[in-house]
Amino acid sequence: MLLVWALTILGAAGIAPRVTGALAAGGFVSPHMESQRAAEAIAQRFGFFPSALLVVFTPRERRADDPQTLDAIDAALGRVRALEEVAWVVSPSENPRQLSADETTAYAVIGLRSAPEEFRVLLPRIEGALGPPDLDRIITGAPVFYDDIQAVTERDLRRAELLSLPIAAAALLVVFGSVIAAGLPAIVGGAGVVVALAAMVLISGIAFLSIFSLNLVTMLGLALGIDYSLFLVGRFREELGGGRTVAESVAVAVSTAGRAVLFSGATVFVGLLALVTFPFLALRSLGVAGALVVVTSVVASLTLLPAILALVGSGVDRWPVIRPRLGRSVIWNRVAKRVMAHPLRVLVPVLAVLLILGLPFLRVQFGAPDASILPGDVPSRRAADVLREKFGAGELSPIALVLLGDGAMLSPERVGHLYDFAQAVQDDPAVTAIESLVSLDPRLTREQYQLIYARPDRIPDPYAEAAVRQMVRDGVVLMRITSRGGQTSVESKDLVRRLRAMPPPPGMQVLVGGGTAAVMDYSSGLYEHFPLAAGFIAFSTLVLLLVLFRSLVLPIKAIIMNALSITASFGALVVVFQDGFLAGPLGFEPMGFVEASLPILMFCVLFGVSMDYEVFLLSRVMEAYRETGDNEASIAQGLERSGAMITSAAAIIVLIAGSFVSADIILIKALGFGTAIAVFLDATLVRTLLVPATMRLLGDWNWWAPTPILRLLSREWLRP
Repeated sequence: MLLVWALTILGAAGIAPRVTGALAAGGFVSPHMESQRAAEAIAQRFGFFPSALLVVFTPRERRADDPQTLDAIDAALGRVRALEEVAWVVSPSENPRQLSADETTAYAVIGLRSAPEEFRVLLPRIEGALGPPDLDRIITGAPVFYDDIQAVTERDLRRAELLSLPIAAAALLVVFGSVIAAGLPAIVGGAGVVVALAAMVLISGIAFLSIFSLNLVTMLGLALGIDYSLFLVGRFREELGGGRTVAESVAVAVSTAGRAVLFSGATVFVGLLALVTFPFLALRSLGVAGALVVVTSVVASLTLLPAILALVGSGVDRWPVIRPRLGRSVIWNRVAKRVMAHPLRVLVPVLAVLLILGLPFLRVQFGAPDASILPGDVPSRRAADVLREKFGAGELSPIALVLLGDGAMLSPERVGHLYDFAQAVQDDPAVTAIESLVSLDPRLTREQYQLIYARPDRIPDPYAEAAVRQMVRDGVVLMRITSRGGQTSVESKDLVRRLRAMPPPPGMQVLVGGGTAAVMDYSSGLYEHFPLAAGFIAFSTLVLLLVLFRSLVLPIKAIIMNALSITASFGALVVVFQDGFLAGPLGFEPMGFVEASLPILMFCVLFGVSMDYEVFLLSRVMEAYRETGDNEASIAQGLERSGAMITSAAAIIVLIAGSFVSADIILIKALGFGTAIAVFLDATLVRTLLVPATMRLLGDWNWWAPTPILRLLSREWLRP
């Protein structure tokens, strides 16, 4: 077994370093979203994607509207127009709205023929085409944003590893007290992560894997590998200290703690597998990658670790450093007895605390990743901030209206209908500007527009002719709306809702797209599917724990407890990342929203991770209950035997997850913070206080299950 693992790790180590180049950004759209259908219509009919590049120019000496400045910008953009990947370019000379009111800044818009995720190779070519930077310029927009996410994520991972690995090593040394024992979880956790990363490289050749899965796999793999190893090594040392031989100790550790590892790993696996049910590639890939590292961690814990333990034997305690902290502790026995002496006095306040912590989640505002998740020193983020300051938040993410219809799009009747529709849109108080073929000049009337487009093959006005080339194709008319609010603001979201409720021009269908619409569609798509995913997790967990504990009550109680601790961590996300509490100490700017997929990802990950502690605690309680038949005594003994180990495991996970709070990508920072909070609450308030209190109140009902279920579970292949 050691030879098999040595060869596996050696092969994986040669592949794993290629993982960052194999992963991709994006994956937050679905063909079922109206905004995505609008984007696809634009791409198919107009030959470009709605996500454009924005080049922000800030002249050093002259004003932005100076003729020499505009000539220099046009000269640079002329070379960009010649690139085959560029569909169109709008310079500030062609659109005066692209000049700031204070005359210090101008920007150009570059339409591209490919999806934003494919531009990593194209960006250097555009930079080169722009030529020497005679003017200070920064490129931003979705393509650059995706590229920067990839680069900053790689940087974040390196920083998190530098922080988490020494911290985890020191914590393991404190927990186990000897170098050999402390090194075993590190070996198993590292092996699981390396093999999982190598597998991700291979899978990326046939399927999309999100760049965000890299940090999830590293954090989860280290945490689970250390957790599972800690429980197995702890049980091995306990049995060895009780007078058993090395072989007997390994056998007992695997048949008891190992069985708990298998079932707890299955609950984590089920939680992550639920992400595959969502229609977004990013979440699906997170589910696949997460489930993969769970499998490698469990397999390493149940095969590699027992082989090492059989080899080192009693030498597991070699090279002692400090007195080990694991083993039985009368402190936990006393805690359990005190809680059970006054169960209601403990249960009610703790429930109240968890519910109060979760209350802020009721006012959550959801958003999707944009430049705001990047740190302020990244160029694409700086350019986005300049545009927001100089031109307004809505300029960064215009709303796209795609009008579909049959027949001639420029007939007098159709032009009249389009004019009426555009005027109705313009009258909305949240609209600052509209670009359309019937909004070229506010002085022109409905009849004048009909006259201008009366002969589509001979449009007399060059500006109108250019508008038709950009905004009209067979059966499609494009309009762009600028909102007063930013992409994720309530004002912009309400505007999208009003636009979708507005009657379309006669004989036409309207699709509303753009950044704000995509955020709304993404959020609604996530939470439409969430009940199915949550139900799948809850039912699967119920079945797994029913098989493990032969009780229907304990699984239901465990699911409720998990939901409480996770909900409390959701409330913390809102207070910290939406409202900005602790923004200074944690080193970020408040987003004003919570990324829509984050609560779902945390729920799917943490439901299983938190269940680990429930499984390990209740496994020891069940052992004691089978020996004594005394509910209260078994609870106290179970907590006495596992309390120190659960606390140590949770502390290590909190430290590892906390190291990801140092990330520059706010999404990763929030995931690390939320995970640390949830695990801390779970290991303290839930396992130490709520579980003993509820089990004391339930008494022998803890171990109840319907007779038909017990009869089914008594079959040979389902026996413990």
